[in-house]
Amino acid sequence: MTEVQEQVIPFHSADVGEQEAQAAADVVRSGWLTMGAKTIEFEQKFASYVGAKHAVGVNSCTAGLHLALDAIGLREGDEVLVPTTTFTASAEVVVYFKAKPVLVDIDPETLCIDPIDAERRITSKTRAIIPVHFSGQPCDMDAIRDLATRYNLRVIEDAAHSLPASYRGVPVGAISELTAFSFYATKTLTTGEGGMVTTDNEDLANRMRIMRLHGIGRDAWKRYSAEGSWYYEVLDSGFKYNLTDIQSAIGLVQLDKCDEMRIARERIARLYSKEFATEPSLQVPTVRSECDSSWHLYVLRLNLEQLSITRSEMIEKLRGRGIGCSVHFIPLHMHPFYKQTYGYSADNFPVATQEYARYFSLPIFPTMSSTQIDYVIENVVDILKSSAR
Repeated sequence: MTEVQEQVIPFHSADVGEQEAQAAADVVRSGWLTMGAKTIEFEQKFASYVGAKHAVGVNSCTAGLHLALDAIGLREGDEVLVPTTTFTASAEVVVYFKAKPVLVDIDPETLCIDPIDAERRITSKTRAIIPVHFSGQPCDMDAIRDLATRYNLRVIEDAAHSLPASYRGVPVGAISELTAFSFYATKTLTTGEGGMVTTDNEDLANRMRIMRLHGIGRDAWKRYSAEGSWYYEVLDSGFKYNLTDIQSAIGLVQLDKCDEMRIARERIARLYSKEFATEPSLQVPTVRSECDSSWHLYVLRLNLEQLSITRSEMIEKLRGRGIGCSVHFIPLHMHPFYKQTYGYSADNFPVATQEYARYFSLPIFPTMSSTQIDYVIENVVDILKSSAR
């Protein structure tokens, strides 16, 4: 077995280096640190990259989802469909409006939102659906668009995992009316913290631009740059959600190598799946033919009936050998807030509940070495063989 005992393999390591450091330093030396020309450049290049007309930089994907819901006019008492298998941000933004996040079960193959179950949960109060592209694979967007058309729903894609990814050849970011991306430290493109919302609708873009900076009608950089003015007007009660030029400078470097990083992750995923597919106690992730995944996560599922250990024990054994793992995600219906506030229970989401007990995520980051990849594979297989019933 390959020896890397002195080297802990982290769950994630961002592919950042001297180029990103230099880009950030250049902004610092320029004297303009907050949202300005660099952010505008990043927005324009990002929009072009995903094929959208507009991109609005924000300080997180959560902020982006919030602004998107504000832009469509979500109101108190409305309902929004959200998959239960996601991070809480996808649903908490609905709560900001005193609206109800209606949790939906997942597809057993992709772990994305199940459009059939979503339709069952539509009521006269349902205003929107937030499909989350779990692990980087796009949801069944044909079915979701059909639902949206038949029930007059707005679609806001949670694309925190899916840059770059595509559905039927169309990049995520150019499919629906609104799409929110994450640039958090662990994401496929990182600015440390940050996000972006894309849209082809100019009115929605303008609304989000105003609301991301206190509801002020003119961006700060326009007011304080040489060609700006001291005068401004507050058009609405907005938020402090803007992206900075330091972050955007890093983002521009990351965007230039976004395809390269995806290819590296896909290579790791293929190596993993080639070795794990023959293990009877494992279910490897699949990508549907109409989709291209960003491979943000590599999620394995254990066939627990064939093993003498649980998912948690599997993770601990891997960590004991220096391999970082994680779980994506604890379904929302299992958390105290969603149980107590909305009365959700495991019985309401049989697929998500069942799959949660057996999935976990392995390291898959662009700078993983062949030695590290081999070490992960060998140790996963070794633990499974020693734990077989």
